[in-house]
Amino acid sequence: MRDFPPDAQPSTNSPSPSKPKPRWRSPWLLAIALAGGCGLALLAFDVFASLNPQPKRPVDPKGSGPLGMRPLGELQPIAFNLQDDKKDEKKKIAAPELDGGIAWLNTAGPLSIKKDLKGKFVLLDFWTLCCINCIHILPDLAKLEKKFAKELVVIGVHSPKFDSEKETASIRKAILRYQIEHPVVNDANHKIWDRYEIDAWPTWVLIDPEGNLVGYVSGEGNYELLDIILTKLIKEHKQNKTLDEKPIRFDLAKFRETEDTPLYFPGKVVADEKSKRLFIADSTHHRIVITDMDGKMLAVAGTGVPGKADGAFDKAQFDDPQGMAVNGDLLYVADRKNHCIRELDLKAKTVTTIAGTGQQSADPDERRLALPLPATKIGLNSPWDLHLLDDKLYIAMAGHHQIWLFDLKAKTVMPFAGTGAETLRDGSRDRSMFAQPSGLTGDGRNLYVADCETSSLRQVGLGPEGRVQTLIGRHLFIFGDRDGLGQDGGERSETEARMQHAIGVTYHNGKVYLADTYNNKVKEYDLRTRRLTTLVGGKPLGWFSPTIFNEPCGVSYADGKLFVADTNAHRIRVVDLKTKAVSTLKLKGVEPPKLPKELEPKEK
Repeated sequence: MRDFPPDAQPSTNSPSPSKPKPRWRSPWLLAIALAGGCGLALLAFDVFASLNPQPKRPVDPKGSGPLGMRPLGELQPIAFNLQDDKKDEKKKIAAPELDGGIAWLNTAGPLSIKKDLKGKFVLLDFWTLCCINCIHILPDLAKLEKKFAKELVVIGVHSPKFDSEKETASIRKAILRYQIEHPVVNDANHKIWDRYEIDAWPTWVLIDPEGNLVGYVSGEGNYELLDIILTKLIKEHKQNKTLDEKPIRFDLAKFRETEDTPLYFPGKVVADEKSKRLFIADSTHHRIVITDMDGKMLAVAGTGVPGKADGAFDKAQFDDPQGMAVNGDLLYVADRKNHCIRELDLKAKTVTTIAGTGQQSADPDERRLALPLPATKIGLNSPWDLHLLDDKLYIAMAGHHQIWLFDLKAKTVMPFAGTGAETLRDGSRDRSMFAQPSGLTGDGRNLYVADCETSSLRQVGLGPEGRVQTLIGRHLFIFGDRDGLGQDGGERSETEARMQHAIGVTYHNGKVYLADTYNNKVKEYDLRTRRLTTLVGGKPLGWFSPTIFNEPCGVSYADGKLFVADTNAHRIRVVDLKTKAVSTLKLKGVEPPKLPKELEPKEK
């Protein structure tokens, strides 16, 4: 096993870090609801409690809530008596209402627990759209919604980390991008978060059909726990005749905004100067679009239906593909939601899985491998970007908070840099730490990493004694929008460069170009002067004019131009580096995928 610092143990279900909270709370989990004598749930409680994270975000130290409610962390479980299977009485605590949000999405209006949701189990999902852990649990929520369609309503409570995430328009785009099909409230000012005493992303809070709190759980990997609890409690509430089993239909955003654009949330773009081709990860269309440099369609790989299938381009399936790397007539793709690497043979027009099992890695020991393993025998964890150097493919493993190395000749993978802990720390590669690395490029001697949760640019030496160095950024909660020296006086500096959740990065001629995603800009970092400057972006026509970019996530260089995946605007933008003129690539022959009728959005 790799030498692993004792202060940096990773956990597969740990949520995204937030600022330390000035108090500790007992981590009672949702399994307390099964106090009727289910030994399996008690075992689950012990297991999940051992993985529960440290408190994160500061709230009112007094911990007082409305209606005399105690903080959730102080709720005591129902007492167990395994001999007589009797439970002590406990005081029921009414769930606070969801007041204080600035907007509701995926529904016609605000929802009340006591009125609109009476008779339903309600699962509150406290999340923020940047958080990889929050993204990872969305499939679990979808499974719960499908299995308990008559009994359960999921409500997303979006409590933001970054300033940009307070914008309702950004949340709406995230709902569409991640295909969320439950109501979401924009808790921009953290009023609901504070009222519920939440301290980590993601956190689930379960409420029973009578509007009383059941309990909470944080982190990933909690589907089975919720499945057990809901199955038992549904039976009880049916017997008590307190359950309303009539399904509720909501006014979802997908009914109002269609996917009939040629591209739909393109996550990354690669411009290959040698072959004069563009490779576009048409992420939420779940396909790869290949054009010439002028936008004329050459080929499309993927049916447009999310899934995992190898084979011919017109039969293959992807699920939220992201970063790519070109090697002659081979294209490597980070198939993000499938947690694997795909190889596209551009001549034969076939797709093959070459790394990953198709399942998300759930073993923390896999972040600490000291020896390489066969690439198709180990799970990956949200690979987000790729960089090719000779026969080595470097992977920005966002879910593991690491950089991994894929030896294409040996067909093996292993961690290359980062311990797996989510924070910012420089030093030797095996003791350094990253936070959701999502962009990757290089100059032959170093890798340059867009480490998005720390809003930083990191440099990783490729030599035998290579080290990790931060060029821009300080830690998880230092971000902004400022040009200047990358390192200039520390986190309190008023002149040091700042970015906000930068996701895309590319290198050319001594400079690193960054898609500063949440600032809607493309910036240039000069490796010689160590200075960051805005190249293009913002609102050039004034405060009320639209931005040039809308959360760009990818950038690539070719022939004196930058090609930018302007993700939330569903387009590719082209920046002339000489004139700084910005234009939109006119796609020719690229049409939205034709989905099977059963998958087309239909309002019910």
